[in-house]
Amino acid sequence: MKVPAFFVVLVFCATFEKCFCKKPKPPKPSCGYPPSLWCKTLEIATECKVLKQCMELNATRPNPAVPKVEVALYYESLCPGCRAFLVEQIFPTWVMLNDIMDVRLVPFGNAVETQHLEKYEFQCQHGEPECLGNMLETCIMKLVGDMGFLIIFCMEAAADVLTAAQPCVQLYAPSVKWEAIMTCAKGDQGMQLMHENAEKTKALNPPHEYVPWVTINGEHTEELQDKAMSSLFTLVCSLYKGGKPPACTGALKKLDRSFC
Repeated sequence: MKVPAFFVVLVFCATFEKCFCKKPKPPKPSCGYPPSLWCKTLEIATECKVLKQCMELNATRPNPAVPKVEVALYYESLCPGCRAFLVEQIFPTWVMLNDIMDVRLVPFGNAVETQHLEKYEFQCQHGEPECLGNMLETCIMKLVGDMGFLIIFCMEAAADVLTAAQPCVQLYAPSVKWEAIMTCAKGDQGMQLMHENAEKTKALNPPHEYVPWVTINGEHTEELQDKAMSSLFTLVCSLYKGGKPPACTGALKKLDRSFC
């Protein structure tokens, strides 16, 4: 999961007895590309006059040839333990290590699936509200894409997961209509997506015994589970095979920085 890149401009003032700043120059004409694409190619970076900044940014990025650490969470939307792990462990770790870490969320958990003709029905451990929460989060991931994780974090961190769903979608994906999410959750698309979650959960080896159930690079052991629950950040850093990012080592990387 990726988030858009942003550029932060720091304004430094010359200080004597008082702080004085030069009058800012008028903004340069737009290069025609959004900031998220400025470092995509050498040509775009040159046109947008951010080549040096992009080179500095790329110097801190891990080697793309080294596989990321995949953390998969099999969970239930209203399970207190699942919510705490997602909000307090997975999301903060992903914020700091998203360059070396991928997150996969599978909301189903201890639910029970039954089939009647061509329809699937679901019974959830925490009742119908949880089934709706699972379905909403599944549909959000399908319809929203990369921003889905931010929306699910927003929901799970709220006092009421279901009440928070619509405003969280409006906050992080304003172009996605809430009606489309509900149509998915109440219709055949959501039913099929939840069936796929059920199949993924049933296919776990070893079979899951509780939630939250964590797999690391497709593997689950009690040792990995314990390490993930106690410090997922440390676990991801230790398992990444490439050069450790500064967030893992605590090291400061000296760069030739420019200031405005």
